Amino acid sequence: MKKLLTILAFLFSLSYFAGAQNIAEIRKDFEEQVANGKIPYGNNPAAGKYYDIRGFKMYCETYGEGQPVLIIHGNGGSINNFIYQIPYFSKNYKVIIADSRAQGKSKDDGDSLSYEMMADDYAALLTAMKVDSAYVIGWSDGGINGLLLAIRHPEKVKKLAVTGANLAPDTSAVNQDVIDMIMPSYIALKNKPNKNGAEKHNVKLTRLLMEEPHIPLSDLHTIKCPSLIIGGDHDILKPAHTLLIFQNIPKAYLWILPNSGHSTPIVYKDEFNKTVNEFFSQPYRKITGEARFF
Repeated sequence: MKKLLTILAFLFSLSYFAGAQNIAEIRKDFEEQVANGKIPYGNNPAAGKYYDIRGFKMYCETYGEGQPVLIIHGNGGSINNFIYQIPYFSKNYKVIIADSRAQGKSKDDGDSLSYEMMADDYAALLTAMKVDSAYVIGWSDGGINGLLLAIRHPEKVKKLAVTGANLAPDTSAVNQDVIDMIMPSYIALKNKPNKNGAEKHNVKLTRLLMEEPHIPLSDLHTIKCPSLIIGGDHDILKPAHTLLIFQNIPKAYLWILPNSGHSTPIVYKDEFNKTVNEFFSQPYRKITGEARFF
C-alpha cells in the first residue's frame, strides 16, 4: 500500500511539471490572445455596465448564471487578465468581474488609493448588484483585496481563493530581487517634479506594490469563511509567507504550485480552475487526528 501511494504521488507530480514545462509558450499564447482583440472580456458592451460606487464609476462585466463568483485582478490589470477563468466558471456560476478603482475602465483621478479602499469598493459593488455574498477569487493585488474583503466585510464572502497575496511590502514577504528590480524606478518617478498625469497614475499604483499592504496576522484570525491560499514555488512572494497566511486563517487549505512564478491562473489554468471549483463546491473538511493520514 505504501509503495502504491508513493508511485501515485510521483506520477501526480510528473503530470504537474509536464503541464508547466514551457513557460515561454504559455506566456506568449496568453499575451497574443489578450492583444489580438478577439476575446471580448473587458470590452463587451453586452456584458458590461458602470456602477456609481463610492465616488467613481466602476466598470463591471457579468457572465453566466448561478451562484455568484467575484473575480478580482492584480495591480495595473483588468478584466481580461482572466481569459481562462471567465469561460470556465461562467458555465456553472454567475461571474462578476470588474476593473478595480483607477485601473482599466474604472477611472479615478484622485491622489489616494489603498487596498482597503478597493476592498470597500467591491463590497459596495456587490451591494449595488443586490448580491448578498459571493465566492471570491483574487490574484496578486486582487488576492490582497480578497483577504481584506473577508476581513472588513465578512458577510460578503462565502469562500475565498487567493493566489499571490501578501500582508506586507518588505522582504518578510517579497523576494529581494523583485524589490531591487522595481524600487529604483519607483523612487526616481516618485521624486520627479512636475509629473504628468500618466506618471502620477503610475506612482499611485506602484506605491501599493512598494509601500503596502500592512495587514496584521490578528486580522487574518477574524476571517470566517473557508479559504484556499495559493502561490507559486518561485512566486514574487516567498512560499514561507504564503504558508504564514494559510497558518493564520482558521479554516484554510494551502496549495503551492511547482515550477511557477506569480501567474498561477495562467501557467496552471486547467488545474487552477478545477481545484478552485472543487474547493467552492465541496464542504470544508477539518483535518485532525486520524484524518491527517488521508
